Amino acid sequence: MWKVPLFKLNYDAKESSAVMAVLESQWLTMGEQVDLFEKNFSEFLGGSTDSTAVTNCTAALHMALLASDIGVGDEVIIPALTFVADANVVAMTGATPALADCTSYDNWNISAQTIAEKITDKTKAVIVVHFAGYPCEMDDIIALCDQRNLILIEDVAHAPGASYKNRACGTMGDIGCFSFFSNKNLSIGEGGMFVTQDPDINQKARFLRSHGMTTLTLDRHKGRAISYDVEQPGLNYRMDEMRAALGLVQLEKLPENNRQRGRLVSHYRQRLKNIGGITVPFGDLHEVESSYHICPVLLDASVDRIAVIKSLKLAGIQSSIHYPSFREFTAYAAMGFSPTPIADDISSRELTLPLYPNMTLNQVDLVVESLIAALG
Repeated sequence: MWKVPLFKLNYDAKESSAVMAVLESQWLTMGEQVDLFEKNFSEFLGGSTDSTAVTNCTAALHMALLASDIGVGDEVIIPALTFVADANVVAMTGATPALADCTSYDNWNISAQTIAEKITDKTKAVIVVHFAGYPCEMDDIIALCDQRNLILIEDVAHAPGASYKNRACGTMGDIGCFSFFSNKNLSIGEGGMFVTQDPDINQKARFLRSHGMTTLTLDRHKGRAISYDVEQPGLNYRMDEMRAALGLVQLEKLPENNRQRGRLVSHYRQRLKNIGGITVPFGDLHEVESSYHICPVLLDASVDRIAVIKSLKLAGIQSSIHYPSFREFTAYAAMGFSPTPIADDISSRELTLPLYPNMTLNQVDLVVESLIAALG
């Protein structure tokens, strides 16, 4: 259907072989592939964190809040411009999400200043999102959270391999939560990773992932244990062996895939810089390395976004929106969020263009030419 889809998997025979090896082993649940994926992921982040593979990033975020004892009566500050999972996990603990605005029309991340504006005596934690793969300005955010004794959770769904001042995203807060959903830089269908440098939080996460049990099915299969105790109430947020095997292959490809994404974004920026009706954000960041997860642009207020999306569709170009405002969702319409004018305006005008590692420069040109035509 699409001449240029929004995203396309970068899979080859390596992924197929990895999954077939698991099937031939006849051990499908959490086991040696998961252990190796966790070990390699920690090494990828610099070796200072413990990694716990889970079913998805939402599970990791939920575990982060549970491990931090977030509950009824607490408030958690999240970006106003993010995927609904960040609000959902806060609400599911009984806590209340509070929305922080974007830094500016160029930097769509939240900042220490926009976070500070939302802190109350009920605030217990902050979730930052490195939007589109561009790291937040973490020094000031870390200092603020330390000063106010707030738990800092990084939602790194967009930013595996990104860094701020040579520090890997996901390793600067108390907890980092990664996504390996199909359209992410590291793609395994469903999956995520919970990372921390705190041994107590790591142990809580291990219990939360697997029913609070002290031993796993693999331990009993290998004869390392006969039974188990349950140390605390837990969930079933385990990753299976097939997805871990895919993750090991994708992790090897990730650095080069991110570099290729960067080349494509650079070409987009060059082609789009003199086109009326749009601006490209994140053009003035320093001391950061992006993972270039998506390619967002901001349409002028006079542009009909729906008409542009329809025109691109007719040209065979898939596009998307990252993200609708929480205020538009039935579940949060009555929440009474305080104003976040920049984020709300961006939500009403943002358009996401196709981006994936095996995309060609000619395809970027086709997208840009189709966008120019759509803008009329």
